[in-house]
Amino acid sequence: MSPATLESEDRHLKDCLIVGGGPAGLTAAIYLARFLRDIVVVDAGDSRATWIPKSHNHPGFPHGIGGRELLARLGEQATQFGVRRESMRVESLERDADGIFVARMRGRTIRARRLLLAMGVVDRVPPLEGMREAMRDGLLRQCPICDGYEARGKSIAIIGNGRAAAGEALFMRGYSDDITLVSVGEALALPEDSRDRIAETGIRTIQQPVVSLDPEAAGALLTFADGATLRVDTLYSALGIEPQNDLARGLGIDLTQDGRIVTDAHQRTSIEHCYAAGDIVTGLNQIGVAMAHAEIAAVDIHNGLRRLEGRTLDRS
Repeated sequence: MSPATLESEDRHLKDCLIVGGGPAGLTAAIYLARFLRDIVVVDAGDSRATWIPKSHNHPGFPHGIGGRELLARLGEQATQFGVRRESMRVESLERDADGIFVARMRGRTIRARRLLLAMGVVDRVPPLEGMREAMRDGLLRQCPICDGYEARGKSIAIIGNGRAAAGEALFMRGYSDDITLVSVGEALALPEDSRDRIAETGIRTIQQPVVSLDPEAAGALLTFADGATLRVDTLYSALGIEPQNDLARGLGIDLTQDGRIVTDAHQRTSIEHCYAAGDIVTGLNQIGVAMAHAEIAAVDIHNGLRRLEGRTLDRS
């Protein structure tokens, strides 16, 4: 494609720009493409789903499915309907005087009548060497809702020191009676009654710093600063998430206290004609939920454009 053609394409007004190519972004793209909408997906290639070795709780896959395989399937389906995808990061977003969204990246500009934000979140990982590799190998897990079932009866370490970690330990107590809450050298940031509840349920706590984590054939060996060790079958990180909300902040979109995007029942944000879907939206971080967000948003985007085009009946 020549530079002149590319520049002309960028000036062409899109029906919708989707930022993020994870399960939410690709699902919305599939729906909008089937509505014959002119859309583009811009994706930086860092979907949280790529860290899932295999999920067994996503409906329709009785033998489980890996995050990368699921994204590949969604991508193939989107391509089947002619979805244009750009592998790059959106550097800035603004809305012009006519209400058109303008995205800039690598000297490129894309303009669209509607905007869907599906940038997701990034998991915080323990400050130990090899944690990213442990996530990719499935040793370090992030979502007890997703795979607590697979950990039933196993020895489990929950890494974290706050309320979220304590809650996760209590959640996993329903699957195993061998749970250790590891605060990686920090005091448990919990009120006394919460610490008492943890103790009453038989959950052990270790507040020594972890100096190493060594994968083993069936689990991992944690070594602590005082020389003590702990062998476990699996680990969960409960250190929270970082919402990828820079673009939303730049547009002035309303955010929750933890930095995620506030939406209504149609996935509309506080900015007119701007939508959000997936983990970046407050609520349950699940692939199925993200895809449902996207379906709801895509239908509302299409219906709004139909009204603009005079292809709906007046509301009575």
